Amino acid sequence: MPVCTLKIKLLSDTTFGRGDGVAGLIDQEVEHDCYGFPYLRGRTLKGLLSEECDNLIAMLTNYRESWEKVACDLFGTLGSTIGTIASIHVGDACLPEDLRQAVAFQIEDKTLTKSEVLDSLTTIRRQTAIDTKSGTSDEGSLRSFRVVLRDLCFTADLIFETKPSNEILSLLAVGTMALRRLGSGRNRGRGHVQCTLNDSEGNDITREYAKLFGTEIKEAVA
Repeated sequence: MPVCTLKIKLLSDTTFGRGDGVAGLIDQEVEHDCYGFPYLRGRTLKGLLSEECDNLIAMLTNYRESWEKVACDLFGTLGSTIGTIASIHVGDACLPEDLRQAVAFQIEDKTLTKSEVLDSLTTIRRQTAIDTKSGTSDEGSLRSFRVVLRDLCFTADLIFETKPSNEILSLLAVGTMALRRLGSGRNRGRGHVQCTLNDSEGNDITREYAKLFGTEIKEAVA
């Protein structure tokens, strides 16, 4: 099956939230595996890409229907049947495989612990709500959350059922460029990222394939 990769560089601290915390420690924990490595679920990443593509298609006028069909072919539709299932499978966004294997060996050898790995890649931030009248923090509003440290790079495999068309790659490329925030707190300064689409050999093909969609965007807003 044809495979591309999505590379994600964290430009700010980011929380890959899993919806719960750790009693007595933090209110919001990050998603991490059995060795302490944080990751972003592929299902979540696919939803974010689909949302960005939908937003871009909404800007079109003359070509909207044709690109909506491309989006449906790429991401599938609600209640998909065999004929309308997504042509892409998005894997989890993880840190480099060689790093994870090396650390996993050390954990199994008991020279490292899961907690040490998690603590080395994350830190805990705290925030509170401020009373606008008094200028002091609201009582009981202190919250703590774990964040993945900036400058780390994650990679997710994008696996296609068949060879993707230029239109599919073009839509995926512009959706990748548009994806600039992810994770919990992305509307409050966290989760600023830079994403690139890469071929099976690791070459950055984002701008190369974005040109087709970009041309039609320019025509739509002209």
